[in-house]
Amino acid sequence: MSAIHPISEMTNQMPKASIDAPIGIFDSGVGGLSVALEIAKYLPNERFIYYADTEHVPYGPREDREIRHLTAHAIEWLYRQGCKVAVVACNTASAFSLDYLREHYGADFPIIGLVPALKPAVLNTQSKTVAVLATPATFRGKLIKDVMTRFAEPASVNVIPVTCLDLVPFVEAGEQMSPACLATLTEILQPVVDAGADYLVLGCTHYPFLKTSIQYIFGHKLTLIDSGLAVARQTARILIKNELLFEYQRQDDLKIRLFVSGQNAEQLQPVLSRMIPSDLTWSVANIEVDQSSD
Repeated sequence: MSAIHPISEMTNQMPKASIDAPIGIFDSGVGGLSVALEIAKYLPNERFIYYADTEHVPYGPREDREIRHLTAHAIEWLYRQGCKVAVVACNTASAFSLDYLREHYGADFPIIGLVPALKPAVLNTQSKTVAVLATPATFRGKLIKDVMTRFAEPASVNVIPVTCLDLVPFVEAGEQMSPACLATLTEILQPVVDAGADYLVLGCTHYPFLKTSIQYIFGHKLTLIDSGLAVARQTARILIKNELLFEYQRQDDLKIRLFVSGQNAEQLQPVLSRMIPSDLTWSVANIEVDQSSD
């Protein structure tokens, strides 16, 4: 793996976070909210700081080294905010960055990543054919390849990879039910249905926000599955293991504080209002982060 140089070296180490510190969540854009909302539902007493790199979204078409570099800067920012753990809520970023980040920060700042939920699809498929909808970069990474080798191949399950760079912008713009989005989904997923796939793994955190769109087109022909709940459970295990789980009900506390690198907080307000349930309090603000190479 090529070297990555975060914003600050670990010689300037933060104090170990307390149990009431927030959980940090990072994604290339707002799609990682699908994971954040699952964690918030599973761990209702926790608070969250969410960093969306909207200046550089989407990550899918970017080169491997650039993905690692951008991810390292984002996680360093969350670390400097005093977060107790960080969730890389981006399949593309997870595919290239987890090993380095975990080695760099060590046990005092756990890093939780994502793997497309292929295993449960393989275990439950009746047709022995499943599809994975993910970015090209996710398919280049070792995480999805390892899962295919460990689970799909021994079970003789055919895995159909599906990529489309147009879907993330639809989600970022809140246009999941637009004619253009529906037409794109039909074009890329009809061949999957024709091939006999009965499960569709949503291998990008933006894609759970397309569930309604996909079901509108295909009904029950495809069972949709994503990693959100599994990541929520893993986050809980990591917090318990590190004695960082906050178990007390908070009063009048802001649940999710979102920060965006693309200076587009105002434009995202209506999109976020549709994405985030009304019972969760949240805010969104712009932030400037130095993304230059060290």
